[in-house]
Amino acid sequence: MHYAPGKEPCPLPFSPFKACTVPRPIGWISTTSRQGIDNLAPYSQWQNLNFDPPMVMFAANHRRGARRKDSVVNAEETGWFVWNMATYDLREAVSISGMDTPPEEDEFVSAGLTKAASIDAKAPRVAESPAQFECRYLSTHRLSGGNQDTWVDIVYGEVVRIHVQDDVISAEGKLMVPKIKPLARMGYYDYTAIESTFEMRIPGAPSSLASGMEGRSS
Repeated sequence: MHYAPGKEPCPLPFSPFKACTVPRPIGWISTTSRQGIDNLAPYSQWQNLNFDPPMVMFAANHRRGARRKDSVVNAEETGWFVWNMATYDLREAVSISGMDTPPEEDEFVSAGLTKAASIDAKAPRVAESPAQFECRYLSTHRLSGGNQDTWVDIVYGEVVRIHVQDDVISAEGKLMVPKIKPLARMGYYDYTAIESTFEMRIPGAPSSLASGMEGRSS
């Protein structure tokens, strides 16, 4: 089976594109509006871009005639956003925060979550989340969608502060990912949680490359 997206219809009843690009980490983004209203929403197009300095991005899809996503507007207007790690234990709160609500509604409240004050960012963090990034907004890049009625805003940010709960850090100083069970997006309505990992190294890789891949900070 093969087809050319945008030029011919998909021969399957469901598009395989998002089901192939898996698992995708979730960008659980908290922001604060200029009016001081906190916002929280999940984005399934989120990723790290660089590690020195650490940079991230999330993408928000829009339809013409609908208002822009609060996360994008708030990040642009205040200069800050926070990424909160979504986990299996927080899956219901993640889902609730994804509901389409008016800008004046605080998703922290509707999802029953606790706010933790950030040190640098204007937006609060999800206290129940085991890890958060405080991000300084850098820019927004807009791409046209497949037709004139859609577009995507790609928001870039620099991570200026990283928070990790002590109880998910191992004795050797690594995150215990299977204990955290990070939530990830699959295709369709499906999600997954990371419960196992394995180590694999590139044979003959120089120490500089190996150190960078491992993420050594010293």
